[in-house]
Formats: sequence, C-alpha cells, structure tokens
Amino acid sequence: MHQGLVTVIGGSGFLGRHIVRALARNDYRVRVAVRRPDLAGHLQPLGGVGQIHAVQANLRYPASVQAACEGADAVVNLAGLLSESGKQTFPAVHVFGARVAGRAAKDAGASHVVHLSAIGADPDSAAEYGRTKAQGETEIRDGFPDATILRPSIVFGPEDDFFNRFAGLARFAPALPLIGGGQTRFQPVFVGDVAAAVCAALDGDGAKGKTYELGGPEVMTFEDVLRYILGVVQRKRLLVPLPFPVASLMAAILGLLPKPMLTMDQVKLLQTDNVVSQAAEQAGLTLSGLGITPQAIEGIVPEYLERFRKSGQFQHSQSAG
Repeated sequence: MHQGLVTVIGGSGFLGRHIVRALARNDYRVRVAVRRPDLAGHLQPLGGVGQIHAVQANLRYPASVQAACEGADAVVNLAGLLSESGKQTFPAVHVFGARVAGRAAKDAGASHVVHLSAIGADPDSAAEYGRTKAQGETEIRDGFPDATILRPSIVFGPEDDFFNRFAGLARFAPALPLIGGGQTRFQPVFVGDVAAAVCAALDGDGAKGKTYELGGPEVMTFEDVLRYILGVVQRKRLLVPLPFPVASLMAAILGLLPKPMLTMDQVKLLQTDNVVSQAAEQAGLTLSGLGITPQAIEGIVPEYLERFRKSGQFQHSQSAG
C-alpha cells in the first residue's frame, strides 16, 4: 500500500465497488465517502486488512465531504443519479455535489481528481440528466482545473442496471419495447475497464485536465442489445417499436413509481446516440489512449445473464423458449 490515500466519493454502488477493488489492487489505501457507511461493509473484503475504510459524508453538507477528503492524495468523485428521488435531485448531486467535491479536493491539497461523468453530458441536452452532468464537469474544473473527467457509455457488468433489467423483464413480459424504434446507438463498456481507466488516470497514464470518452469495442443499437440479451437468456419475445411520444406518455406514468423502470428524462436521453465521438477518437482521449484494450460483451455478459434462462445457470442447451 505505497500509492497513497484515495478518497472515493459515492463508492458503494455498482461502479464504486469495482473502482474501489481496482484501487486496492493497485496498492492504494481507499477511504470511501458515503451517506450510509454502515451499508458499505461489502467493500472491506475487496482489499487487505485496514486498506479500505468507509466514512460518512453527504454532498449536501460540504463540511462532511471536506473531512472525508482531508489528507487524501487523490479524490475520485462517483456521485451520480439515473433518476431523481426526494432530495436526491440531478442539480443537487451532479452540479452542487461536483462543486463540493472539487473544492474539498483542492482544500485537502490533493494531487489529482478523477470525476465520473457520462457521454450524454451536454449543456444543450434535452434531458436534465445530460445538462446537469455537463454542468457538473464545469463545476469540478472550477474547483480543480486539472481534474480528469471520464465519460463512459452504457456500463455493463454483473450488477448493472441495463442488461440485467431487460433480461429480468424477458422472464415474464411477452414483448420488449423498442423505444424510438430501437435505433439509438450505444457503445457498452465493461465496468472493469472503467475501473482500470480511473487507476490509469491516477497513475499518470492519462493527461491531467482532459476529458476521456469510454466505450467498448462494439457499437450496438438498442434493438441489437435486446436481441443479444434474448439470445443469451434463450427466450423468444416480440420486439415492439414504441415511438418516442408514446414512450414519453408511458414514462410519465411509470415515473410516479418509487423505483421507476422508465422516466421521461430517460426517454429524452434515448433520442441521442451514446457513443464515443470522432473528436475523442482522433485525440486519443479514449480507453486506448489510457493503455486499456476494451473488453467485449460476449466474453462477460453471458456469465451473469444465464441465471435468467428457464433453468437458470444449469440450462446449457441452445433451444429458446
């Protein structure tokens, strides 16, 4: 554990656990700043004894974040939302939270900051998610100009909320929706590669103050993804085109649920492709530019989706049902 101390803000979720594990394997000491450290016990076994420690911090209370960053050599800000709930709003987490994280890192004398954004970050986005992600990038750089920003496309991995969600839906739904006709393009990126990108940025393999776009080796339409999922789980389901106006109407209703399966903001996001830009490719601001060869979904997704087959992981036949 010779690499120093890294404070990871919001490190107990899907992305967080993989990034915390990667940092521990790279000999960093990791301080995980979360609202409920009592629910972050699953992180400790990812490192050696005493290497990973969870502390209480809430982005709405800057003093708690400053305390969590005190003495840190680097800060990684993972705080983000896919949908809003109560006080956890896009402006509160993506914008105000990024401002707090950047200033806390600067006050702590950290040598580097890595901020997780998203390819959908755009000040002119029709979706509030995209607009606030872009505002968050500005805020983090206002507080820490040399921050490295990472923008992943759709992230996949064992606990993801995308491949797992539609595979689960295919177990009981007779059809799956092709929102907007299913032609929105994605570039799914493996969570392990995103974690490796964080480590590479901290290790000096990336340029400080730059924005990297992270995508996998394949560009897939929404329809491609659903057909792939159905093939893996060995089920036949109808794929029904759902025009954006109809999807928005459905989202307005589903958005009222405690944990909505679809929100109007997500429908707006689906109206724009989510792939690495040509500008990022040409500038080398990609996974390859960080020395990482992206992994394809074929080598990873089947392993964690096979539980959605009719006979679960024990079904190895090629027949679909």
